[in-house]
Amino acid sequence: MSYDVFGVGASLVDIQAQVDDGLISDLGFDKGIMTLVEEDAQQKVLAQLAGTSITRCAGGSAANTIMGVADFGGTAAFAGKVGNNEIGEFFLQDMRKMGVTIEVPTAEGQTGTSVVLISEDAQRTMLTHLGVSATLGPDDINEDEIKKAKYVYVEGYLFTGDSTKDAAYKTIELAKKHNVKVAFTVSDPFLIGLFRDEFLQLIEGPVDLLFCNEEEAKSLTEQENPIDCAHEIHKHAENVALTMGGDGSILMHNGDVIPIESVQVKAIDTTGAGDMYAAGVLFGITNEYSWRQAGHLASHAAARIVSQLGARLKDRFTAEQIQTLMSESDLKA
Repeated sequence: MSYDVFGVGASLVDIQAQVDDGLISDLGFDKGIMTLVEEDAQQKVLAQLAGTSITRCAGGSAANTIMGVADFGGTAAFAGKVGNNEIGEFFLQDMRKMGVTIEVPTAEGQTGTSVVLISEDAQRTMLTHLGVSATLGPDDINEDEIKKAKYVYVEGYLFTGDSTKDAAYKTIELAKKHNVKVAFTVSDPFLIGLFRDEFLQLIEGPVDLLFCNEEEAKSLTEQENPIDCAHEIHKHAENVALTMGGDGSILMHNGDVIPIESVQVKAIDTTGAGDMYAAGVLFGITNEYSWRQAGHLASHAAARIVSQLGARLKDRFTAEQIQTLMSESDLKA
């Protein structure tokens, strides 16, 4: 079986709850960003959520994107590590029921989890305990599986650990060996401060498609105008996908700036918006759609995600809806 996309990233089970700003303030965490925490700190937070309605699903940045690709009808595989326990089995089954191939052996230990606190302004504050997902290593990356893919998709979060970073580099090395395209997502603004030079080396080297948001692009390029940022990144990366929230997004391909309009919706939860945008672009370009068409689908998919709770599409796109969106994109070109 061939794959449109082979993803590598943290295997986390997202535990989501809607809360008010007061709780986030009381907990003492920075609102709107991801914070790595120990398991005991996370358990204390969960204790404070007792009585609150929560949902859970397989998560993690690259995992969300891979699930999105499968949601659109694409073929996908994922490499990530979970524990040999109930919540780890939940993660595997959640991925596999969507048709995603995931074959990395389980490990002894706690499956990674991310408590996602969704505030009234739709921002998400993530408290993440990596668990055994942090033990993913180069030996878990299967060369035979990678060479079946059109693209590999690597998340920036992997660079926070030695073994996971090695897994990222192994994935990129094998992709280049077999002429598989490399897509990379910066993942989170805080990572730029830690790994800016390393990320720039990737962008100037093996990365064929970079995903980033406006804040990340400004930090990477030290420029202010998003179009200037996209042009600067495009000097090194063959393709660029730069998201700008309500202002839409910019795709760079073959030297061209392709503006993609935003879709106006009432935002309830921004969890997974960027991940789903990446899924739309990757699905489109690996299934013979134009970059403009792929961006149009990605924009609509991200809008649908922020208008609901959680990073899984509750109202999935049908093949007919996808085709209609692609035709709409052609009319707007």
